[in-house]
Amino acid sequence: MNVHPTIIPAIADDGSLYPVEKLKAHADGLFHLAVSIFVFDGDHLLIQKRAQSKYHCGGLWANTCCSHPHWDEPIDSCARRRLREELGFNVALSRRRVVEYSADVGNGLHEHEKVTMYIGVADRSTLELAPDPREVEDTRWITREALHAEIAAHPEHFTPWFRIYAERYPSLIF
Repeated sequence: MNVHPTIIPAIADDGSLYPVEKLKAHADGLFHLAVSIFVFDGDHLLIQKRAQSKYHCGGLWANTCCSHPHWDEPIDSCARRRLREELGFNVALSRRRVVEYSADVGNGLHEHEKVTMYIGVADRSTLELAPDPREVEDTRWITREALHAEIAAHPEHFTPWFRIYAERYPSLIF
């Protein structure tokens, strides 16, 4: 377990990046960089339930994987690293649009992110998942239609950012 604080890139008013401790970025609602990954098999999206022990949004469903690059880590490297660390697999990722959002994530924390979106394709019948239990409590494949129905019926079961993405981009094509 890492006892050193994670340093991530925050974004200054002039657009330049500066290092900040991840928890401070969330406690102070600082604008910072992030990645979000969506792995599909046809119309099915792999989603994850965040581990209860996560410092925010534990036990809520989210997209396949999301995280923050370390300070001085290339954004594409971060996306590949976190997919492997959280879910135990690699697939080719295609970088897509950049999305900005701001949301209260509970526990006095706030996400204000500039997110680079990634899409991956996998065959769920052969994909071997090995989720890290410190990060991921559960995973499942879901169609876009079923996802939108579940979010409409029980929005409280999903992370704020995932609900924002689903509302802004209903097709989940970024």
